[in-house]
Amino acid sequence: MSKAYLSLSRVDMSFPGNLVLKGIDLDVRRGEYISLIGHSGCGKSTVLNIVAGLLKATSGGVLLDGREVDAPGPDRAVVFQNHSLLPWLTVLQNVELAVDKIFRGTRSAAERRDWVLHNLAMVDMSHALDRLPAQISGGMKQRVGIARALAMEPKVLLLDEPFGALDALTRAHLQDEVIRIQAELGNTVLMITHDVDEAVLMSDRVVMMTNGPAATIGQVMEVPLPRPRNRIELAADPAYNRCRQQILSFLYEKQRKVEPLGAQSAAPIPKVGRVHAD
Repeated sequence: MSKAYLSLSRVDMSFPGNLVLKGIDLDVRRGEYISLIGHSGCGKSTVLNIVAGLLKATSGGVLLDGREVDAPGPDRAVVFQNHSLLPWLTVLQNVELAVDKIFRGTRSAAERRDWVLHNLAMVDMSHALDRLPAQISGGMKQRVGIARALAMEPKVLLLDEPFGALDALTRAHLQDEVIRIQAELGNTVLMITHDVDEAVLMSDRVVMMTNGPAATIGQVMEVPLPRPRNRIELAADPAYNRCRQQILSFLYEKQRKVEPLGAQSAAPIPKVGRVHAD
């Protein structure tokens, strides 16, 4: 592996009476797309929030491009499952707000506006510049959130289940858009997902986390699929299906969740549709 661009080293995270993360070690290359997957409560969002600087690790640390991460910063942009748009601002204004905050001292007003328009065009939202969030669909809101994050020119894009609240068709379209944009821009991406198919489709590596408490990285899987990727063609690809099976084996056999006494010991693996680690 080449020199790490983003590095998590011996990261522990404790809250009162609860050791959430134990010994998280992960090196991410520049331009790499990494997915974190695991059962609910395993600390995936905690890892993301530590990288974002929203939480400070109890011990260990995070380096990004050779500098310690100890607070939020514009070099890391987060897209949450909830779009987090300001409801009183238009699509254009929601992205302008971030761009003006970061680039006011380095770019003219005209340059900043052109940059906003460029990023909204990249996610196919040029037709809705003057609409308020209440006037657009959930998928369109997520597109605006992604445009806002990209417009910040972050070193790392952090995605916290960005497609989780969308219907299946919108989800697929937006996944394809993110794949296209990441290929075009070469962004370094760290994404949380519960969706096994999504993880394999989008990622260069999938990081599988053990169950909490004291969750850690249980397995890291390379996804040996050439890009660009076509979701229809991949459905019959042996390598794609081997990757799916490896993740499912980890989640449903090695990391089967313990149910209360008298309950079924493990959730059955869904036979059709998307497969989630819930």
